[in-house]
Amino acid sequence: MTAEQERAARRRFATLGRSVALFRAFLVEQTDPDHFYGLLADDSVRQVSGYTSLTGRTVLDVGGGPGYFAQAFRAAGAHYVGLDPDVGDFSAAGSAAGMLRGSGTALPVRTGSVDVCFSSNVLEHVSEPHRMLDEMARVTRPGGILFVSFTPWLSPWGGHETAPWHYLGGDRARRRYERRMGRPPKNRFRETLFPVSISDALSWTRGNGEVEVLDALPRYHPWWGRWIVRVPGAREIGSWNFLLVLRRAGERPDGLGQASVGTGDSPAAAGKVGLTGGRGAM
Repeated sequence: MTAEQERAARRRFATLGRSVALFRAFLVEQTDPDHFYGLLADDSVRQVSGYTSLTGRTVLDVGGGPGYFAQAFRAAGAHYVGLDPDVGDFSAAGSAAGMLRGSGTALPVRTGSVDVCFSSNVLEHVSEPHRMLDEMARVTRPGGILFVSFTPWLSPWGGHETAPWHYLGGDRARRRYERRMGRPPKNRFRETLFPVSISDALSWTRGNGEVEVLDALPRYHPWWGRWIVRVPGAREIGSWNFLLVLRRAGERPDGLGQASVGTGDSPAAAGKVGLTGGRGAM
């Protein structure tokens, strides 16, 4: 398939109907997480597949969460390994088999050992987003794909459950939530939620010679809404959720996609990604 054909296929996927379905599912995220996250996982796999084949590829999911993405990526033929600070979260949608416990800013994975490094809505939850991006680039093989999405701070959902009051300040929004709900929010400003911007992420790509940008787009928008990313300022609000698709620079090695993680369905499989004792070995 030519590059033009690939772009056309991605446009056919990014329809208004898809956007409406995702938004409706988002409205029941808290009450019916299986529906929302299952739909999001399937949508994400289809979106990633628009840039690279997943069959036989090794996929590292940074911030794998409750395991919904594991099911979707494995169904697409990928050798999936999820990584999260709390592996117990994986049990929400299946077993923790094939999952790793670790930090996105210090990935316990060897340099250049995965074909696809994926992260969905995690970057805004780490205090050092550039370091996490550096780590994702490091562990991806030359020619491999990085797929990173996050919610910009100025997005209508930037404050997560404290939105839209985060527009008046993260601390104020947090205090308001505590008064109304009698408990602190899960996403606490500058503790578990940080103000990341699209401009900051794009600045990182310009300063990192290890990656090239394949796409930068509002993740959930129909294809004809992509123009918003080209407008500084407006994109921080209008994108809602931002997606970067990157290619790891360097010569594509022989055997890319010949995954070394076995079936991807067991703890032993996860270990074959190339684990290190701490921060990834060089």
